[in-house]
Amino acid sequence: MKNLDIKLWTLQAKGQIVPDKSLLKTPEQIEAIRKSADLNTAVLDHVAAHIKAGMSTADIDRLVYDYTVSHGGIPAPLNYEGFPKSVCTSINNVICHGIPDEQEILMEGDIINVDVSTILNGYYSDASRMFAIGQVDERAEKLLRVTKECVELGLKAAKPWGHLGDIAYAINSHARKNGYSVVEEIGGHGIGLEFHEDPFVSYVTPKGSEMVLVPGMMFTIEPMINEGSPDFFIDEDNGWTVYTIDDGLSAQIEYMVLITEDGVEVLTK
Repeated sequence: MKNLDIKLWTLQAKGQIVPDKSLLKTPEQIEAIRKSADLNTAVLDHVAAHIKAGMSTADIDRLVYDYTVSHGGIPAPLNYEGFPKSVCTSINNVICHGIPDEQEILMEGDIINVDVSTILNGYYSDASRMFAIGQVDERAEKLLRVTKECVELGLKAAKPWGHLGDIAYAINSHARKNGYSVVEEIGGHGIGLEFHEDPFVSYVTPKGSEMVLVPGMMFTIEPMINEGSPDFFIDEDNGWTVYTIDDGLSAQIEYMVLITEDGVEVLTK
């Protein structure tokens, strides 16, 4: 630990942004968070096994709530800062924070992000997947493919003693190369002991910038990729749902990762 203190102090003295040591999870915390993450993955697998055209997003919410609670967990979004449901369901032009609704029916050709977050024994986990409902058109298929590639490239760029900006650069470069934009004001976050912890994880910052990736850090990689403008607006009625400004499609895939001594571990995806 003394060597770590010296290394962090040295980096900070050189002008680098280093995490507060409270953000570095202990081995005991990591084991407990892994159990939460395992349940989170199981919930997403449960959704994947049942999602289909004709069901409502409220049906997805019930799937998530029932499975999570029956396995000893708590859906983290439920009542979080007033959010009324157990999961976020974001269809087509919704960037994030879609609220499940009985009247919102999945249709053939839709794409939907299902964002699941779980509390188990006081420890938090978070991941999301994109689902294609039936046959989707070439436009949607390409967006889903490139979004997955962006996340995988970001994961590959996440190396101990590198920088958060390395992840951002890999993601933003690939998105732009394919004609897409990355939402700037909404990003990833630290997680584990709380639902949202430091650092804020941007996906548009330069390589070599932002916080140093120190073993023990835990955060999400979850870029929001838009086919048009990166700008958005928030539903005035519910105060949560974020839409693309130009009605274009948006996709997001979220991995929760741990920086280790020799690489990165995906905890839930």
